[in-house]
Amino acid sequence: MSAAGWDAVMLDAADDVAVALRDLAAGEHVRIRSGGAVIELAVLGDIPLGHKLARRAIAAGEIVRKYGEAIGGATAAIAVGAHVHVHNIASLRGKRGS
Repeated sequence: MSAAGWDAVMLDAADDVAVALRDLAAGEHVRIRSGGAVIELAVLGDIPLGHKLARRAIAAGEIVRKYGEAIGGATAAIAVGAHVHVHNIASLRGKRGS
């Protein structure tokens, strides 16, 4: 756990992901700061500093939010505590007609 008492942070209560404040190891139980609240969950796989982890289950095709903004769409189902990155999320920028 970080000296601040949490291992990842969310800036908006509607965020689907949190940002790791340090390298997180698979199987580790981490604390995520969300405003004045702290969420605890288990990490499913290694997550590097600055990368995202899912704070809730995300279905394939769902919009993913970070910092209160839509950052992409899930290309596969994402479990709570999983690494969220280019292998399971795609940008919505540049897509037309939807």
